[in-house]
Amino acid sequence: MMDIRSMDPEELAQLCRSMGEPAFRGKQLFQWLNRGVSSFQEMTDLPKGLREQLAERCVLCPPAVERKQVSALDGTIKYLWRMGDGNCIESVLMRYQHGNTVCISSQVGCRMGCVFCASTIGGKVRDLTAGELLDQVLFTQLDSGVPISNIVLMGIGEPLDNFDCVMKFLNLVNRPDGMNIGMRHISLSTCGLAEEIDKLARYRLQLTLSVSLHAPDNETRDRLMPVNRAFPVERLFRSCRRYFEETGRRISYEYAMIDRINDADWQADLLAEQLKGQPGHVNLIPLNDVRESGLRPSRRTAQFQHRLEAHGVTVTVRRRLGSDIDASCGQLRRKQMLQP
Repeated sequence: MMDIRSMDPEELAQLCRSMGEPAFRGKQLFQWLNRGVSSFQEMTDLPKGLREQLAERCVLCPPAVERKQVSALDGTIKYLWRMGDGNCIESVLMRYQHGNTVCISSQVGCRMGCVFCASTIGGKVRDLTAGELLDQVLFTQLDSGVPISNIVLMGIGEPLDNFDCVMKFLNLVNRPDGMNIGMRHISLSTCGLAEEIDKLARYRLQLTLSVSLHAPDNETRDRLMPVNRAFPVERLFRSCRRYFEETGRRISYEYAMIDRINDADWQADLLAEQLKGQPGHVNLIPLNDVRESGLRPSRRTAQFQHRLEAHGVTVTVRRRLGSDIDASCGQLRRKQMLQP
């Protein structure tokens, strides 16, 4: 069965021609798919014969809301979606003054093994298709009734570990005849797959790259993030510099503040030294409490921020949204997995 949700209009036109229909049917089909239809029979301006052929040859299985939690504090909405194969993933709708942002997952589970993250508990099950990535944006918008203007690929999974599907998704969501969300309104987060960062740089996309750094030294980062053993800090920063040179886009460095692990003054000094001469931005993140990790939030976030700023580094502290609804990635899926 063909994955029709992952096809662009040109591929859909070719599919329609193979079924004896004119190519313009592909554009109609793409428009219907971007309205969030649940079956081919809803596509009323397509010939009945074409709809029947599509139903026989293609998969059209929108995600179902398994669970939905709405924050009483800030209106953040957490979705647990059940996919066609029974697996669950998460998306989060966050409301800001500059627009509405949806944080989407790129994989079912994750194999990166970061010790502070609930997404990696249980490992990776599979990659999500480009269509499944797109569906998170589309069906969050449809269910919430809120227009989506920004996307962050920062949910469950490592986007650059699912490179081809993520690139196909970016093409689909960016299309003027689709959801038409511009690249500058999209952020992609990676734990530091340096070779894939180099590969992404060659596309020269105008999205924002966020690097989950979390420690400026190899000893600490090895402990927190197994990926560092393959791509140490020095190698990662070389790729980040090349990325900026290729794209002209400054990088955002995500840094979860962990008590007595990565919040020392010398680590702030080292981070500032590594960023010297490289346009970048550090986003300090209050640690989410993942019981299995044994880690606790830092009490030195303000001191760490001021020390970086004294070195001339641009720093922000992420505002916590949805803290009353398990809004951090992987938490709601983890609870679902633990249920009998």
